[in-house]
Amino acid sequence: MFVLVEMVDTVRIPPWQFERKLNDSIAEELNKKLANKVVYNVGLCICLFDITKLEDAYVFPGDGASHTKVHFRYVVFHPFLDEILIGKIKGCSPEGVHGKSGPDASDKTWEHGGGRWSLPIYMAGGGCRCQG
Repeated sequence: MFVLVEMVDTVRIPPWQFERKLNDSIAEELNKKLANKVVYNVGLCICLFDITKLEDAYVFPGDGASHTKVHFRYVVFHPFLDEILIGKIKGCSPEGVHGKSGPDASDKTWEHGGGRWSLPIYMAGGGCRCQG
């Protein structure tokens, strides 16, 4: 259900973020770009897990921002074929069935595969944001 996916992307860091730590700026930009988005053949991106490699940063003429190629791992919701998901149906319309599953604001821990993880979850605008 939840998997770690290794990804590579070039991240643009605007000049006003140069005073911050590079990893913090990159993490913020990656989460802005990917969190709560569906990536084709990957799944629903939840949050950044870690940054595994940073390559050299470049500044291009006419653009004061730095462009860095980043290798990272992202937590992704990717249900497997024939996997049974438990949820609540919120409503039906001609567009389809709308349901709710996954973490709630009252959840404190997730259990998966015999392991127990504690991860603070912040609800914002109907979606959740992981802080890890």
